[in-house]
Amino acid sequence: MSVAIVGAGKMGQAMARGFLRSGVLSAKHVIGSSPDPDCLSEMGSLGVKTTLDNSEAVTSSDIVLLAVKPHIMPQVLDEIAPCIKKDHLVISVAAGVKIDYVEKKLPEQSRVVRLMPNTPCVVGEGAFFFARGASATQSDAKLVLKYFSTIGYCSEGDESFIDAVTGVSGCGPAYGFCAIDAVADGGVMMGLPRHLALKLAAQTLLGAAKMVLDTGKHPMVLKDEVCSPGGATISAIHTLEENGFRKCLMNAVKEASLRAGELSQQK
Repeated sequence: MSVAIVGAGKMGQAMARGFLRSGVLSAKHVIGSSPDPDCLSEMGSLGVKTTLDNSEAVTSSDIVLLAVKPHIMPQVLDEIAPCIKKDHLVISVAAGVKIDYVEKKLPEQSRVVRLMPNTPCVVGEGAFFFARGASATQSDAKLVLKYFSTIGYCSEGDESFIDAVTGVSGCGPAYGFCAIDAVADGGVMMGLPRHLALKLAAQTLLGAAKMVLDTGKHPMVLKDEVCSPGGATISAIHTLEENGFRKCLMNAVKEASLRAGELSQQK
C-alpha cells in the first residue's frame, strides 16, 4: 500500500514522520508533493520520494492524503480529479472542508474520508477523528484505523462532530503548549532554572494525561486525590478557579469550534 501526501507542509510532514516512526509504512511507499521547495526538502530528508507535481504523486499511490491549506483545496482538487480512480482512497485533513465538497470536485463514487488530525502524531501520540463519505466502505474505515492507530488514538463518527473535535483535539496541542510554558514560567519565577522548570512542567502534564487514560478515572477524581486538606495544591486550585481557568479553556474550545464551522461555510 502506497501513500501520497499532497501538501508536504507541517501536518503532512508530521504524519509522514509518524507513519515511518511506527513502521506501518516504509519510506519507499510514501511520496510527498508541494510547490514549496523548502517543504519538499524537509519531506525528502525523511527518505521519501518528493515531487512538485500533485498528479504524479496521486497516480503512483493507493491512498491520497490531502494535507493542504483549506483555501487552496479547490485548486488542488481540480488538479488531481482526472487522476482519481475508483481504487483510490482520498483522505482529507483540510480544516473546514466538508466531505460533500470534496466528493463534488472528484469523479462520481470517489471514496472520500474526512479526518481531523493533530501534530503529536509525530511522536506517536496523535488524536484522530474521521468520518466517511457516501462511497467510502467499512474496509476503508478499517484501513484508516489501521494506519492512524499506529500513531495515536483514532475514532470514527459522524461528520457533524468534526467542528467540535477541531476545538478539542485539533487545536488542543496549542492549549497544552501554552499551559506547559506558563507552568514553567511559574517555576522560573520561583527560582527554578528554565531548562528544569520546562522539563518538569512537560513531564507533569504528560503524566497527568497518562493517568486519565490508563486509570479510567474522571480527571476531577484524580485532582481530588492530589488535594490534601489545607495543602498547597488546593490553594493553587482555588487560584485557578478564582481566575476562570476552566471557563477560559471551555471558551477556547468553543471559539475554535465556531471558527472551524465558519471555515466550512466558506466552501
